Amino acid sequence: MSKVAVVYWSGTGNTQAMAEAVEAGAKDTGAEVTVFTASDFSSAKVGEFDGIAFGCPAMGAEVLEESEFEPMFMDVEGALSGKKIALFGSYGWGDGQWMRDWEDRCKSAGANLVVDSVMANNAPDDSAISECKALGAALV
Repeated sequence: MSKVAVVYWSGTGNTQAMAEAVEAGAKDTGAEVTVFTASDFSSAKVGEFDGIAFGCPAMGAEVLEESEFEPMFMDVEGALSGKKIALFGSYGWGDGQWMRDWEDRCKSAGANLVVDSVMANNAPDDSAISECKALGAALV
């Protein structure tokens, strides 16, 4: 059985709703899924999982959340080489530059982005929820 981690930070609940859909998609495909908030995940846990979905909204000038998510992600970045990962998050302004920058970081770290990233403008609509379920399934 594939082991998948869903690691996220959410300030308004939008990214949390996306994380729950990712979890459902992975479970529906037969994975054992563990959900973590950013503060509960570290590089020491990366090796325990076959795939990891990371979720974070855009903050400020289209950057990852800086107090909990960014420090955690900096810690795990060096352990992502060859790891199956996927990215998701919500935003309220801008054009998704934070996601493109984040994808570039993951590729530079050698991670295997197994599916297109999912972005939701504010609260995820039905289409974004379906995409998140597919994202979770792709990690299995």
